[in-house]
Amino acid sequence: MGNTFSLWLSMSLSARLITLRRQRGLSQQAMADAVGVHPNSWKKYEAGQAQPSLEALKKIAIKLHVSTDFLLFDTQERGPSDEFRLRFEAVSTFSTEEKQVVKEILDSLILRHQAKQFFTPAQTGS
Repeated sequence: MGNTFSLWLSMSLSARLITLRRQRGLSQQAMADAVGVHPNSWKKYEAGQAQPSLEALKKIAIKLHVSTDFLLFDTQERGPSDEFRLRFEAVSTFSTEEKQVVKEILDSLILRHQAKQFFTPAQTGS
């Protein structure tokens, strides 16, 4: 299972589309029909020569029974690292009021960080 999961992480969108379609026993024509695109468009998606629209991605995800995140992102591209994931899991047990405090603290830290990057000495002329 671990090796299969790592294999999925290294796949491109086109490779994921091919693999998922084949696993579900669907033809390229069936996928094109389900998504509402010309079969040549579907072939270009699988060849990596074209990218599906947002609406097409949504239909693809529904037909293949996966999330759009699964189609588009490697795990390391989405969500927090393990270090922060455990902390966020702990926060999920907080009361609504405590969660609001955590959210406000995070928002203020993010804004502070963004402001520091925006106003570097090189940009202010100092």
